[in-house]
Amino acid sequence: MKQLFCCSALVTSMVFSGLSLATEVEHYEGKSANSLPEAVTNFSEYNEKLEKVLQGELTPEDLNEIHQLTYTLENAIARMEEELEHLAETLEEVHLASESANTGTVSEQGSAYLEKARQLIE
Repeated sequence: MKQLFCCSALVTSMVFSGLSLATEVEHYEGKSANSLPEAVTNFSEYNEKLEKVLQGELTPEDLNEIHQLTYTLENAIARMEEELEHLAETLEEVHLASESANTGTVSEQGSAYLEKARQLIE
């Protein structure tokens, strides 16, 4: 009976220590993306880094590096999502203005749209 109690205590302590290790993940801030060009640059740069780490057998060190890289990638994607939402709104203004032959709005908002859109592809 004493052995059964010791085994139960050992298994219980191992389970709970494993749970505490799983919840003690270090979090990082990642590089910020304060503008669309910065987000696109970080996105490209950190995707290249991720691609290099993913080549070959993944070690615990690789997993930690990937964990850190994802913070910057998440920041970049969040900025791009925000910027793309604004870009879609601007394009919709161009679309609606073109339907009503509002050349002033088409010209003004079209230029604003292209200026922002070019930041995605340059």
